[in-house]
Amino acid sequence: MTTPSGLATRRTAPRVPASAYFGISAIFHYLGPAFAVLLFARADVLGVAWLRIAAAAVVFAVWRKPWRLVRRLTPEQRWVLLGLGVVLATMNVTFYLAIERLPLATVGAIEFLGTIVLAAIGIRNGRNGIALVLAIAGAVALVDIQLAGAPWGFVFAFVNCALFMLYVLLGHRIANTGGGLSGVDQLAAAMLIAAVVATPFCLGAAIPALTSPAALLAGVGVGVCSSVIPYVTDQLAMARLRRHTFALMLSILPAVATVIGIVVLTQIPTLQELTGIALIAVGVLIHQESKE
Repeated sequence: MTTPSGLATRRTAPRVPASAYFGISAIFHYLGPAFAVLLFARADVLGVAWLRIAAAAVVFAVWRKPWRLVRRLTPEQRWVLLGLGVVLATMNVTFYLAIERLPLATVGAIEFLGTIVLAAIGIRNGRNGIALVLAIAGAVALVDIQLAGAPWGFVFAFVNCALFMLYVLLGHRIANTGGGLSGVDQLAAAMLIAAVVATPFCLGAAIPALTSPAALLAGVGVGVCSSVIPYVTDQLAMARLRRHTFALMLSILPAVATVIGIVVLTQIPTLQELTGIALIAVGVLIHQESKE
């Protein structure tokens, strides 16, 4: 059940640590795309991206009915949601174009690079500085950038990196809007905008999947796993974490991408990659223990 102000969510949220929300988000952030890679054999990459966005938009529309927000938003807030919608659409498309060409762990490591800036801005003590250095070292260890062979994959991956940084900025803003506005409801509105933005460019590629019940069901599953569960838990975490803290915790994404790559795609990591995962884990642990 939803309420105009999201009071029910706020009353129960303190019982769940913000790190738990983030952990759920991190797992599904790459679990859905890993399944999407398997779906590429039955649908074009742009079609898979559209299925993800459209499925999420439908789920949010039924669940949150975001059009009820229109009269309550200021012009500035509407522009923020429009920007977030455009970012979600282009970010998802470029992400899929990247993982079509590169290992999931590599794309995950590149995606994290943009958030380093956000984490660095909020450093206030030596412990957090060490945590950031360890996280960066771990991410570097996880990605072996070799431009030969898949240059467009890296182009899409770095574009996605920049867009992911914008997602964090805009997502954190709507999570802390105040005035009785639910961040999840605003996210739902942004996802509807994302579907409108993506449809002219991606719908044609999705048509073959629409005639296959199995592919269509898989696309819906990707949408729920990739754009509903992680984005909602992101909002719950962002509402309780400072932006730089959330950005630093994003350093676990490359490690999660590596683990998901092992389990779902049988992309076995090297000793160097395992070392990277360990460095990131230590970095996040140090930051979490900070009394900032």
